[in-house]
Amino acid sequence: MRRLWRGSAVTAALTAVLVVAAGVAPANADGYPSWDDVQAAKNNASAAQAEVDRINGLLTTLQTAANAAGDLAVKRLGEYGTAETALQTATAKAQSLAEKAQEASAEADALKTQSGKLAEQLTRAGTSSVSLRLFLSPNAARSDSLLYQLGAVSKLADQASSLYARANAQRNLAASLSEQATSAQKVRDQLAVEAKKALEAATAAKQAADAQLADQKQHADTLYAQLATLKNTEASVEKSYAEGQAAAAAAAAAANPGGGSDGFAPPPGMVVDPAGAQAYAASRLSAFGWGGDQMGCLIKLWNHESGWRADAYNTSSGAYGIPQAWPASKMSSAGPDWLTNQNTQVNWGLDYINRSYGSPCRAWNFEMSHDPNWY
Repeated sequence: MRRLWRGSAVTAALTAVLVVAAGVAPANADGYPSWDDVQAAKNNASAAQAEVDRINGLLTTLQTAANAAGDLAVKRLGEYGTAETALQTATAKAQSLAEKAQEASAEADALKTQSGKLAEQLTRAGTSSVSLRLFLSPNAARSDSLLYQLGAVSKLADQASSLYARANAQRNLAASLSEQATSAQKVRDQLAVEAKKALEAATAAKQAADAQLADQKQHADTLYAQLATLKNTEASVEKSYAEGQAAAAAAAAAANPGGGSDGFAPPPGMVVDPAGAQAYAASRLSAFGWGGDQMGCLIKLWNHESGWRADAYNTSSGAYGIPQAWPASKMSSAGPDWLTNQNTQVNWGLDYINRSYGSPCRAWNFEMSHDPNWY
């Protein structure tokens, strides 16, 4: 199945999520347990479990809010990518039409000049005097010569007429192309305005996602430490466990039917390096117990999905990144920088393939086994 974003609905839903998150988490410090609360709960088993459940709920809320903000940022960045592509296409069209108009105008001028030169030659030759000399010619040889002259003059006249007609046609073409170029330039200017607005919206959404992520990190670190105290473990253990659970849940969910990318959602300042991403992926194969023979399948899989571009985007489903995760925030289980870090995307994608298919070649075979292709 595919889920299509609806602008206002998504915005409203995200707003609701962030409001809820703000009430329970970031905006309301009283919503978090204090260390005194944690210490008091440790003395009572049922109270300790209630506090564990409460902390896990807060962590889930923080992650949900961060994911929602990240997904909205991807959507806005995708809209900017679409607007920028349209602008580039319109710019190229306007430039091409302007160049063709100039070429047609230059051709018209050249033809007009050639036509004028032939007309001047005809005027000097004088077709009537040639005809008179032919009529008065005393011998055949001279008659043949004059007939040849008359034929040459006739050809010159035909050429002059043809050149003149072609000059007029090119002049009309130049005028038409100039009008088209002017119209195309107006379209291009309007698209430039729209692209600028889309970039501003995308930048604001990215900033909001960054702020939500920073808030999540700030509170999550403390919450994991409190959770560890209640369970007599280490904060790093609790965090690793939570990340593993999130990754397992993503892999256990429906497969990744986002479809291949058909556009881009470029975060400002993001570095896209397909060759570097491939090199990093190759270095990670052994971590999953795979041999180098799996790299060929992985290259084909992610060439098909994204061209190994970290900003690749499917404008229909909202799938994003090198592995085309759908929704994009699935990749948050691999790291908070999933939106801009291609290595984090690769890590998530390899883990997803391992959990869902066992190997890149199995994932590639699955992708090619049905239409439309997805894995």
